Amino acid sequence: MNWIAPQITRADAPPTGDERLLLEAWLDHHRQTLLLKCAGLTAEQLKLRAVEPSSMSLLGLVRHMAEVERSWFRRRFAGEPVDFLYWDLETNPDGDFDDVDTADAEADFATFAREVEAARTAAAGHSLEETFYQSHRKVEMSLRWVYLHMIEEYARHNGHADLLRERIDGVTGA
Repeated sequence: MNWIAPQITRADAPPTGDERLLLEAWLDHHRQTLLLKCAGLTAEQLKLRAVEPSSMSLLGLVRHMAEVERSWFRRRFAGEPVDFLYWDLETNPDGDFDDVDTADAEADFATFAREVEAARTAAAGHSLEETFYQSHRKVEMSLRWVYLHMIEEYARHNGHADLLRERIDGVTGA
């Protein structure tokens, strides 16, 4: 039996609340939107590329966002010594997108779910004002910035996901 991406019930972000509640709710909304764009598709459909020369696919986006969650919340903010999931900066910097042909979509979706939970754990109990040194940019950054960046990252890639999904089966919206 072929694996199919599960159906998703996306929660709306509340219209009011404190800053932390709203940041977490909007980030979750965008996480769920990416999964919603994948729902009901087979592994092979998830691997379909956009257009030449792009290697972007829905599965590549799921893999990429798992890597981004891991990188910003765990590696950078929490300082965890975790390896990269899908890429090697020197030899395969786009492995999250380039290597989907042989990828296990079900396993990659499970990895994404684990990384989202690990990101929540890494941020839990920390103030939005808490900072960390980002060595690549050579600057102190706050957890608040990470939340805002992640919302921006998902929003941009969810636009890509809209186009990819429409190309696959004509589904638009949401």
